[in-house]
Amino acid sequence: MCLIAGGIGENIRERFISMIIAGKHRGEDSFGVWTDGGVLKSHDFSEVSVIPDGRIGLIQCRLAMTGSLDHNQPFYNDFSLVHNGEIYNHRHLRAYLEGKGVSFESDVDSEAILRLLEYFLMRKGMGVEEAIRKAMLMLEGDYAVAFSDGERIYLFRDPIGVRPLYYSPNGFFASEKKVLWAIGEEATPVQPGELVVLSREGVYRRRVFNVLELRGEPLPLKRAKLALMKTLVHAVRVRVGKRTGVLFSGGLDSSLIALIASNYSKVTLYTAGAEGSPDLEWARKVSDELGLPLKEYVFDFDDVREAVPRVAFAIEDPNPMNLAIGIPLYFATKLAREDGCKLLLSGQGADELFGGYAKYLERPELMESDLLDMGEKNLARDDKIAMLNSVEGRVPFLDLAVVSTSLRTPLEYKIQNGVRKAILREVATELGLPLRIANRDKKAAQYGSRAQKLLEKLARMESMTLREYAQKAFNEVFKRE
Repeated sequence: MCLIAGGIGENIRERFISMIIAGKHRGEDSFGVWTDGGVLKSHDFSEVSVIPDGRIGLIQCRLAMTGSLDHNQPFYNDFSLVHNGEIYNHRHLRAYLEGKGVSFESDVDSEAILRLLEYFLMRKGMGVEEAIRKAMLMLEGDYAVAFSDGERIYLFRDPIGVRPLYYSPNGFFASEKKVLWAIGEEATPVQPGELVVLSREGVYRRRVFNVLELRGEPLPLKRAKLALMKTLVHAVRVRVGKRTGVLFSGGLDSSLIALIASNYSKVTLYTAGAEGSPDLEWARKVSDELGLPLKEYVFDFDDVREAVPRVAFAIEDPNPMNLAIGIPLYFATKLAREDGCKLLLSGQGADELFGGYAKYLERPELMESDLLDMGEKNLARDDKIAMLNSVEGRVPFLDLAVVSTSLRTPLEYKIQNGVRKAILREVATELGLPLRIANRDKKAAQYGSRAQKLLEKLARMESMTLREYAQKAFNEVFKRE
């Protein structure tokens, strides 16, 4: 996990320094800068003042999750590349490319992306759009990528949009809006599966992959359940570390993820809520039933008031719902960091894939549109809050194989007689989740944790609606009028 940033323009050093300072919280282990004037990689952020100047360049600030700390980005050869995220099959890709005669200089997953693109572009003679589309079909993971040929910068995200990425009309880009705002630039999201090309001539955009392309022939119930079981177990297994945290509410999604993860890793559950809140009480009950340790952050009115500016800073958005959802996530990731755990799995995506929201009972077609909108609507928020606490969030339900299985599962298996996520509940019990946990309906995070209630109280104290209060917090943090 990290910050990636960069851009095109004259005398870019001063702007790059500002971008590194504004985004350093995303990667405090090291930084690297490539420009057409030179390269600097360092573990000492005091050296940022001597980064090479130039007219085009890439930046990375790294939170190391895989590979040696001695192999920092940007990677460069025929092209230069920076990457935010994780490629879970990078060792398989490396073996595949080495079999084609491609050489590697590190064990870092990001290098596998660069070598794969170089192989397609230089050896196979593909165009950029074809090469990126083919790479998206081969990369297993969550990623936002920028690479350059020295004249242009190419940007793309994974087809779900798990990791955020923004660009400006003037040729700059960054993992977070605030990094672009720090140099006076506007921020537009790179859409999931989209290629954005920055050049001195302007900005070019094209969608090269749509996740709905994964929709194939409908599966019969037995095959759908088996496919879901296999793909979800695999998605969890490749995302765990030796020590793994789970963002935990005691509901179906997080409980199932925790259960599967405990078969492959030492798992700790992290939860946050006001005392007496449903999520906190259920997290305690379910953790006991699963036999997994639970760490909890019990927040009160004063905690929420103090956290509002930090959460507003993280989400870069005056949306009151995102603020309310962000409060328990902020405290849970803060707790994980203080506990020395920097990898958290979450159940994000299960509702959109398997019909978890009540609105799908009347309008099931919204499931696909919500899936397409998740990148900027939900996932960017969660990523930025977790990274504020230097914690990486991973989302097994949004593995492309799980998504494909969901898209091939008929609606009648997802919603049965008014029961939402029916097939997921059946699979959960077959994997060993107790029936009362698998069948539990839970409230949304902002209500289940009671964060919304405390925020509304804060707003009333200032004679405001919650929307007005969220806008005020945003304006104060970012000095907006």
